[in-house]
Amino acid sequence: MGKVKNIEIYKVSKPTVVTIGTFDGVHIGHQKIIKRLIDTGEQEGLKSTILTFFPHPRMVLQKDSNIKLINTIDERHKILDALGLDYLLIKEFTKEFSRLSSEDFVKQILVDKLHAKKVIIGYDHRFGRNRNANIDDLKQFGAAYGFEVEEISAQDIDEVAVSSTKIRKALIAGDISKANTFLGHPFTITGIVIKGKGLGRQLGFSTANIHVEETYKLIPKYGAYIVTAVIGGELIYGMMNIGVNPTVNGEKESLEVHFFNFNKDIYNEKVQINLLQRLRDEQKFESVTALKNQLQKDKEAALIFIASTNA
Repeated sequence: MGKVKNIEIYKVSKPTVVTIGTFDGVHIGHQKIIKRLIDTGEQEGLKSTILTFFPHPRMVLQKDSNIKLINTIDERHKILDALGLDYLLIKEFTKEFSRLSSEDFVKQILVDKLHAKKVIIGYDHRFGRNRNANIDDLKQFGAAYGFEVEEISAQDIDEVAVSSTKIRKALIAGDISKANTFLGHPFTITGIVIKGKGLGRQLGFSTANIHVEETYKLIPKYGAYIVTAVIGGELIYGMMNIGVNPTVNGEKESLEVHFFNFNKDIYNEKVQINLLQRLRDEQKFESVTALKNQLQKDKEAALIFIASTNA
């Protein structure tokens, strides 16, 4: 699959079937649309293409927006890549682009750049300056410019009672099970392993400290989670603490992973952490010894969960 950050300098040479959206999370509702896109491409001899936007439009158009995203753009690309698309095209979303009229968007992007012969889109999709055009307008443009519009009905969309907003709320509440069910895959956090204070090692639970460079990435509710990561081609289980380490008077948010049966040096490596299950809220313990005892209980609970899922 091709990933193109700047479609101003790129033009698809073969006819495409296109869908459009931010696709934050690439959840089960998105996946249903994408499957239809890919199947249509195969059946009709068209290149399956997603046009997505970054930054998120709300980041650009609403100055006070503090929206956090389920995926970084690289995480989104990785998930979409695994689904078997032909093209993922990323359009930089700017204020100037937001002022493009609906017809100019269709002519300049869908027709001239993407060579679209078919567009698959939700019944409630709106586009163009001030989002003033709807699917009926798109169908009229299709008739004028030579592409077909396939509407995803309200029934099809509502059948999958999931949205990126619902997933964000579940993550903020710490309900990783609900979030993962809606996503259809584990929620992930990707970051660089950096040096920490070494407190975990002193407790007998050495940790990899994960630094997430993208400030817009949504971090779930503070607490302990059961996680996995693939390191050097090997699936590793562990437990992750998200929080400020109140027992040792921590103040700065940290993401620390203790991997089970793993002692390799992975400093400065980029790792993807997959969150499987929540263990508990973050707590302030009476003593470091009490914290150590709880970490041992967390590990035992995690191992039971892992054994049950692999049975």
